[in-house]
Amino acid sequence: MDKQSNLRLILAVAISFVVIVVWSKFFAPEPPVRETKTQTTQQVDSVNNAVPQSAISNDNVTQSNSDMKGIPPSIPQHKEQLVYIESKDFDMDIDVFGTITQVYLKADKYTQPHQEGIFTHIGRLFGMVSGENKKLDRLPLLANNVPLYPLQMIFADTNYAKKANEIKYSADKTHIILKDKSETLTLTQDLGDLVVRKIITIEPNMTYKVQIELSKPTHYVISNGMRPNADAESYVFHGVLLQKSNGSIEKIEDGDAKIEGQNFDDALYIASVDRYYTSLLFNIDKPLSLTIGAFGKGLPRPFINVNTTTETLHGYIGPKDYKLLESINQHLTSVVEYGRITFFAKYIFALLDFLHKYIGNWGIAIILLTIIIRIILFPLSFKGMVGMQKLKELAPKMKDLQTKHKGDPQKLQAAMMELYKKHGANPLGGCLPLILQIPVFFAIYRVLYNAVELKNAPFMLWIHDLSVMDPYFVLPLLMGFSMYLQQALTPTNFTDPMQEKVFKWLPIIFTFFLITFPAGLILYWTINNVISIIQQLAINKMLEVKKQKEIEEHTHKKHTQKAKNEQ
Repeated sequence: MDKQSNLRLILAVAISFVVIVVWSKFFAPEPPVRETKTQTTQQVDSVNNAVPQSAISNDNVTQSNSDMKGIPPSIPQHKEQLVYIESKDFDMDIDVFGTITQVYLKADKYTQPHQEGIFTHIGRLFGMVSGENKKLDRLPLLANNVPLYPLQMIFADTNYAKKANEIKYSADKTHIILKDKSETLTLTQDLGDLVVRKIITIEPNMTYKVQIELSKPTHYVISNGMRPNADAESYVFHGVLLQKSNGSIEKIEDGDAKIEGQNFDDALYIASVDRYYTSLLFNIDKPLSLTIGAFGKGLPRPFINVNTTTETLHGYIGPKDYKLLESINQHLTSVVEYGRITFFAKYIFALLDFLHKYIGNWGIAIILLTIIIRIILFPLSFKGMVGMQKLKELAPKMKDLQTKHKGDPQKLQAAMMELYKKHGANPLGGCLPLILQIPVFFAIYRVLYNAVELKNAPFMLWIHDLSVMDPYFVLPLLMGFSMYLQQALTPTNFTDPMQEKVFKWLPIIFTFFLITFPAGLILYWTINNVISIIQQLAINKMLEVKKQKEIEEHTHKKHTQKAKNEQ
């Protein structure tokens, strides 16, 4: 491959990178909007219409998973509050049908206002933007008027299912104040010849244990609920995920669930998730039997199948904080996912989290992470930069070969390869560092978008939230300028004027398209450019010294030979 092809590859990679990132950010399909109806009867009807009537038996018998299919005949939609739990960090509502209808976060991290940009400030100044960017008292995690909530139970027996929709639970406590220890709540529902008890132990860290006791055996399903709806970002995974006992992860995205349902018999947990939050149920010691059906537009409705009179499950509703999930159970850390690049991004986050542990500032941790990555990639970067310099020095000879073998591409290619071999040059050497940077960039990009730890994380001065754009566009402009300087220092030898023009426009293109990306990501890119500039200056100086030394040695050798000839 000649130099021209090499430059074309660099341009193709760079432009493709911009297209992929921009498409993913602005044009990727959004998950379906959850449909909500104001009338309770309309909500139940919409569920009933999607259910094959043959899937539910009219007899009071236990049914198999394949019969039940995880698609209940009806779901109660009464939201009359029965129990109110409050603590320092969260509040929780439980309704008269034994379901968790709302969880509120109260920590400043989740309730403080978003970082506003310069245009919003100008708009407020001139009265073009109304309202105030106020701090919330508390952040509700679950959407209102959805057809499925955590701990919702549905009986396979239609007689019990009908009664369960009409008869309310009673509670031994209606108001609980959590302090430093757990509190236990008992809910009871009397269905005549069947009595249901839910014994719920709630912990201060938003985890809970529920023990379900039936007075007689009958098949039912219980749900972890539909996904939280506290974050509006669409460029992330929304839906249900589960981990099997063999460690593999299954994901069912909003819009992809199947009406006929899917069965999973060895799940360690079931989690409904948005970008930052999750509602999950698990029992690591006893794999779960799951059936996941669909509401309208393929929205997942997850259920755990239960056939025993006593069942114990553990639950959690809250932020996908890695350390908290790890403290609950190591398996739950896989709930934190970064898309298709999770396998790599999770290690990037682990390193970033490790640095933050000792530094206390996510912005400085990102800077150190960038330095570490560049140190790891330095051998390849060094080789690529030296290779580019060699190709620049060979440019006159390459041009001569192009003139000599004009019209004969095969001979030109053979001559080029011979030239590269003779001088130890690699036409692809300059591309490798760029190609290796792309997965790192995407991994950091997804970490900054998905890690709730970085939400409202300040850096310094005007950067109050590294997970959103720089409000004054300072970092993007610095990134573009540093990219321009790096480009100016990088050896190039364009033979195609159009390629040269596109190459020169890349800093402006990147600045324009990345200007709304998270400030943390732009910080990484800017520091990466600065390190590249320093490396390129050092390599240019080193090669200049080396070249000067070679000239001096050649001159000395020439003078020595001349002196010998004169003698």
